[in-house]
Amino acid sequence: MSFFLKNKGNPKISTSKEKTYGPGRKGDGEAGKRQSKLSKRLNEEISSDSENESDQVVKKQRKDGDEEIEETAQEKKLRLAKLYLDQLREEEEKKAEEDDFESDLIAGRLQDDVLEQRGKLQRLIGKELVPPEASEIQLLRGHKLPVTCLVITPDDKHIFSAAKDCSIIKWEVETGRKVHKVPGGRKGTEDRHVGHTAHVLCMAISSDGKYLATGDMNNLIMIWEAATCKHLYEFTGHRGPVSGLAFRRGTHDLYSASHDRSIKVWNADENAYVETLFGHQDAITGLDCMSRERCVTAGGRDRTVRVWKIAEESQLVFHGHESSIDCIQLINEEHMVTGGDDGSVAVWTVNKKKPLTTVKMAHGKRGEPGLEQPCWVSSVAAMVNSDTVASGASGSHNSKVQLWKCGQGYRGLEPLFSIPLVGFVNSLKFANSGKFLVAGVGQEHRLGRWWRLKEAKNGLYIIPLKRKDPEVPTATDAAEEVEQEER
Repeated sequence: MSFFLKNKGNPKISTSKEKTYGPGRKGDGEAGKRQSKLSKRLNEEISSDSENESDQVVKKQRKDGDEEIEETAQEKKLRLAKLYLDQLREEEEKKAEEDDFESDLIAGRLQDDVLEQRGKLQRLIGKELVPPEASEIQLLRGHKLPVTCLVITPDDKHIFSAAKDCSIIKWEVETGRKVHKVPGGRKGTEDRHVGHTAHVLCMAISSDGKYLATGDMNNLIMIWEAATCKHLYEFTGHRGPVSGLAFRRGTHDLYSASHDRSIKVWNADENAYVETLFGHQDAITGLDCMSRERCVTAGGRDRTVRVWKIAEESQLVFHGHESSIDCIQLINEEHMVTGGDDGSVAVWTVNKKKPLTTVKMAHGKRGEPGLEQPCWVSSVAAMVNSDTVASGASGSHNSKVQLWKCGQGYRGLEPLFSIPLVGFVNSLKFANSGKFLVAGVGQEHRLGRWWRLKEAKNGLYIIPLKRKDPEVPTATDAAEEVEQEER
């Protein structure tokens, strides 16, 4: 059988050469059709692209007439691009204005921070305050014996108080209810009782609200978990009653003062003792500190105020009161206020050894005619970085909490208004927000039992600090404005 067959004119069979070469052959018809279709399709695509990019003509009507002009696609793109750029420019200008506003706020905040670190920040709040109504003052009762000390949590939601009954109570500010109570124990039960078994004289809370520290007549410092009132540990080392406590802001470093005339430094995180500083010649009655590595103390009967530079292990000594200095509080990093049993309130700066200003007989006199003595100033408080301070008197039926406005540069004290209270005002604290003031009151002085006022109530007074309408100026405001303009 032959493997080669001849093509006998079958029109359906063609060789590859017939499909490929030369016009006029049988494959040329179909190839031509295919080429024609391909060319037509390419022409359509090219035509479409040309219409979209360069050849398309758009009729545009002017806004101010009926005349129509021709606009090519390129011109349209240019017009739209300009509109888009204008829109971006407007958005950027608006954003720049907002950024400038934010920059001003940030610059103002940074300036306040710098002034605060230098101790020169003085927010003028005193002239805005107005006295509250008697019905607006809230009394919290729960301690059986005189309240000796208190602190307010950083968020202003809770108050811790302690008393001569050795107990500690955590209060809720909004409702006035007790959140937790650590009962006091009797003398001789130290081994089995969790808590104090002697009068609690002082307390402090860390700036993050984590730790609460309390000091008592048994020379002990107890550290608590503030959120749960859980007892953590004790610091021992003082040889006399612990009369002052303060946490350094932003840290868990704790400073303590005692009747043994020493200052001790502790670390609450590490449950560790750090160092001891000496200098006072009598029992220390008060202590305070802020963010710097230093603290200030009131020296009681040695009549000195001291600034302790912890890192340098040095101290500055100040004189000014005529008798025992019973309380001290920092206003800012450079200024402080003190009170004593000579009845005077004084404002100091760390740059001058004498008070900037002193108000004698700040709370009047007590006693029978001819035997009158100044009312003791047993507590002071300061609204941090402001011009507002408060003082509390003791030992009289007409005791009161007096609010003061500091003058320019803390030179001068002007009385604002007073809140009448019966009893010994043993502790005062401003809320961090400045919205209220808390006074711890008792029938006896926190450091002794010289005499007792039976009609006084042992408790806490929450005093709201209202502010007047800024849109209604008073004659005093107008006078101050004129004075500032003259300066």
